[in-house]
Parts: sequence; structure tokens; C-alpha cells
Amino acid sequence: MYENAAELIRQAEERDVPVWRVVLENEMELTERSEALVLEELQRYYGVMRAAAVSAIKEPRDTVGMMIKGDAQRMGRYVPQAFSGEYLGTILARAISCSEVNASMGKICACPTAGACGILPAVLLTTQERLSLSDREIAQAMLVASGIGAVIVKQATVSGAEGGCQAECGAAAAMAAGALTSLRGGTPEQIFDAAAIALKNIMGLICDPVAGMVEAPCAKRNASQAANAVISSDLAMAGIRSVIPFDEVVDAMYQVGRQLPYQLRETSLGGVAASPTAQRIAKRAGARTISGE
Repeated sequence: MYENAAELIRQAEERDVPVWRVVLENEMELTERSEALVLEELQRYYGVMRAAAVSAIKEPRDTVGMMIKGDAQRMGRYVPQAFSGEYLGTILARAISCSEVNASMGKICACPTAGACGILPAVLLTTQERLSLSDREIAQAMLVASGIGAVIVKQATVSGAEGGCQAECGAAAAMAAGALTSLRGGTPEQIFDAAAIALKNIMGLICDPVAGMVEAPCAKRNASQAANAVISSDLAMAGIRSVIPFDEVVDAMYQVGRQLPYQLRETSLGGVAASPTAQRIAKRAGARTISGE
């Protein structure tokens, strides 16, 4: 069992096993399931992630607010021209695709939340293709991500209503950064350095969904935080340490979230949700709801 990142790192290093192995054994103990069953379930979740990450690129979805319909396909078509390159460009398209599927009431995997559902899948799927990895290896990376997410939940929150978007997309970025670093052969310390860097990069971000819908600016934040995960992994793999340990970063994130006024925590009363354009969108959305459309 582990309560924080320091304990997880210590167990992995003392036993000379990867982080995913420690998380797996903890999951087996908690659920009383075998290793095979845990990995099988993770691969089932990954199937849902994979489908959501490509669905809206192939065919735009009618989202509830109709604010982001077709964005995933637009980005997918633009990938060959992307200055960020094919790998990162594809990640951006797939992150938005998951958001578009979520906003159209499709099936997604909340990782850790529905509002941040595109970050981890986009990074995992695109990295799997780049490195020719097996689904089992991806399941192992998902264990790393879940371990990071579990630490955040134990110490803080992943709720936008409680901690702002830093808690949702920030947690997802940390999970994806750690998972990616694990897939690249990073050490336990590098995994959590990457996660800490990613979370620090989004520290203080508010949650301000336009018209109360998880579309704008949510979808673009999924894309930006998937990119954050890649950047953070590169920094950690280069040997750059997080000056502040992961556990302390999580504590700081939680304190920042508690200091945010309620208008900036998923109420749509502040940020871009309070802008004139957002108010017009909310009014139109309310009119459609009242008319039964």
C-alpha cells in the first residue's frame, strides 16, 4: 500500500521493480483480483479510449452546445502542416476528439474526469503507434497513470468544482506525463518529476465552462494539456528535476484550488464563461432547452 508519491517511489526503488508493478499489486490487493484480470480490465478501458480518440476525427459529432463540432476533424486534417510535428499534432487531434465524443454524450473513459477525458488517451494511443508498443505495455502505463491519479485524489482533488481546471486537466496532464515517461524507460523519480512539472505548468487554472457545458474552453485545454504532458516528459527524461517534489506540488494545487473564488470553479460565473459572447451562447442554449429542441 502507498499513501503518497514518496512511498510509491521508495517501494519501487527498494524492490527494484517498475512503478506499475507496485500499483498493480496494490490494485490486486484492494480488488481481490488476479494480475490477468486487472490487466484485462485496463485493456477494455483502453479500447474505449482508443475509439473516442479517433471517432470525431473520422466524423464530426453533434455536441450538446454545438460549439466544438468538427474541431477534431479540422485538426486531424491539419496534422501534415503542423509546426509541432506529426506526433504532437496527432495528439492534439485525438485529445479534441475525445472531448467531442464526450460533449455529444458518447462513450468515453473518465481519466480522471469526463472533462479531462482526452489527455491520457491521446498521449497513450499516439505513443503506442510511434514506439510500436503492445496493449499490455499500454496497460502497464495506465497503471502508472492510475497510481499518480490515486495520489492526487488521496491528497487533494480532481474535481473542477472543488479545485478548478488545474485539478481536472492538471491531474490528467500529470497522469499522462508520468505514463509517457514510464513508456520511455524513465526511472521512478523521473516519472514523478514529469508529473510534478506538468501539474506546476497548469497551477491556478480556473474552471469556466461556457454555458455550463464541457465544450469550450474545455476541448482546447485537453489538447494543450496533452502537449504539456509531452513537454514535461521530455524535460524529466533530459534529467531536469522538479525542484518541488510531487507530493508538495499536489498539496499546493489543493490549497490554490481552495483559494479560488466559487465563480471560478465550474459555476460558469467567471472567466471566459462570463464574457458577452458566452452569455449569448448560454441564452441560446437555454432557449433551445425550454423549446424542447
